[in-house]
Amino acid sequence: MGQDLPSTTIGLRVAYQRGELTAPEYFEGLAARVAAHDDPSVWIEGPSSALAESAHDGSHSELNGPLAGVPFAVKDNIDVAGMATTAGCPAYARTPGAHAAAVERLVAAGATPIGKANLDQFATGLVGTRSPYGTPRNPFDPRVIPGGSSSGSAVAVAAGLVPFALGTDTAGSGRVPAALNNVVGLKPTRGLVSNVGVVPACRSLDCVSVFALTARDAAMVLDVVEHHDPRDIYARPSGRREPVCSRDPSVLVVGVPTDEVVAECDPWIAQAFDRHVGELETLGVRIRRVDLTPFLAVGELLYEGPWLAERYAAVGGFIERHPEEVLEVTRRIITAAAQFSGSDVYTYEYRRRELAIAAAAATSDVDLFVVPSVPTVPTVEAVRRDPIGVNVRMGRFTTFVNLLDLSAVAVPGGFGPTGLPVGFTLIGPALADRQLLGLADTYLGVADRPLGATGRGDGSAPGGGVEVLLAVVGAHLSGQPLNHELTSRGARLVRRTTTAPHYRLVALADTDPPRPGLVRSPDGHPIEVEVWSVPEYLLGGFVAGVPAPLAIGQVELADRRWVSGFVCEAVALDGATDITHHRGWRSYLETLEDRDARPVGST
Repeated sequence: MGQDLPSTTIGLRVAYQRGELTAPEYFEGLAARVAAHDDPSVWIEGPSSALAESAHDGSHSELNGPLAGVPFAVKDNIDVAGMATTAGCPAYARTPGAHAAAVERLVAAGATPIGKANLDQFATGLVGTRSPYGTPRNPFDPRVIPGGSSSGSAVAVAAGLVPFALGTDTAGSGRVPAALNNVVGLKPTRGLVSNVGVVPACRSLDCVSVFALTARDAAMVLDVVEHHDPRDIYARPSGRREPVCSRDPSVLVVGVPTDEVVAECDPWIAQAFDRHVGELETLGVRIRRVDLTPFLAVGELLYEGPWLAERYAAVGGFIERHPEEVLEVTRRIITAAAQFSGSDVYTYEYRRRELAIAAAAATSDVDLFVVPSVPTVPTVEAVRRDPIGVNVRMGRFTTFVNLLDLSAVAVPGGFGPTGLPVGFTLIGPALADRQLLGLADTYLGVADRPLGATGRGDGSAPGGGVEVLLAVVGAHLSGQPLNHELTSRGARLVRRTTTAPHYRLVALADTDPPRPGLVRSPDGHPIEVEVWSVPEYLLGGFVAGVPAPLAIGQVELADRRWVSGFVCEAVALDGATDITHHRGWRSYLETLEDRDARPVGST
């Protein structure tokens, strides 16, 4: 059974919804798959007991949450209640009583953490070899590094041991291992996902990252873990989260580095990058050359500057007390912070700001830009000979991203002449996460390449990738109680807009959760809607669950286009409250909140 299991989050959810698989059956099969993989270095705390428990867990009988019945791995610098957090150092181990904030949200959505994944000690490294727990084997060639610091998380996803995994990313730890393992690596906008419960590396730069086999799976996870956490001092301000974005590639201008920058890569990677740019261009994006000099200069500051002092602030005291318990290379890097003074901090910060202004000017006429994910793919032996130099080179196209408060997605891009993965990274401004994921999803849908090292394509889309646009107005909006009925089917938010000015909105009576009804009327107004893209082959099951007097019909948008959407029978107007003057369900709920009378179940 282990070989036939769905590998993706959406594929697994589809199998559950169709009744093709039960959660206990899945976890039993997954245990066999994990055992067959036979690479203990992937894990610091292995999943055997968690899988066995889940295989006999009767609570999986109702799979209502958006990620219910989906297992995931957690990098071992992120807390999971009851599992030791070591950060790759046995002497540092402690067992937390509570989940990290990101893990807590995933568990609340029904997902199951099954093990703690290996990492470069204290998340200090991009190579994946700096761990006393061993080096996870790169599934494409064990002589090649797996990448780090989130080595175990990336390998676990690539090998099909979990549909997704959490990592962290400070200098590229969520993108480098993704590139070397042929998986998607999402480095979210800083503060979009809470860092509460994460062992810091550089606290002002750290991001919880997501590894997945598809961009759509990564987006599904982001939908769950994204939230404003006031306990996180770097949390994104509430209300300034997601911009309106389009999934239409033809509206995008994508920056591409100059030939001189690309030439820094190994020749086979440079050749593959040219192919990737051409493939993006065939999707309809407009390509424009950009000067990445200020970006690369910012990246150099990370390793030569006083940001090392942040690493020392996090674990320096522990290292000073336990020098023999820490790997020599890790100890040498972190204790080097002693060379920097307080004035150095400001000198480098001023330089970072100067370069940030130059970087923004260099990309002012593009929506996002693309770079090779890594410039080279070194062997484990090469890292052994030159542990610092190789590591620095691996971060050439990653280290500037967090320092400039950018978002990024590492995208699988096929394979080189020796069978090693070669990918590219889409980079955008803060809060462009979903736009990047949308473009990555479009690219991967056309490319149709094997997922990770599973040797399988995306079996979650038997409909050939055909999708239907669906306008929602109420309980299915983002953040509302029924939104999971869309996200669990792999639906993606396309844009926020309004209807044409021919609709009235009413609050229906006696619905749980509270819902509105949208009715076409000659004396109407524009009403707020979200337009979602839903896989066609999953739309039928969604429509079948829509209760009367609601129905799925045709809705006219502000741009005069018609899409499928929620409408309401006129009979429901009796006893309903006309709320058209609020121009949207969210605005109506806000007025109820102001009166301290918000309906139970709405959010």
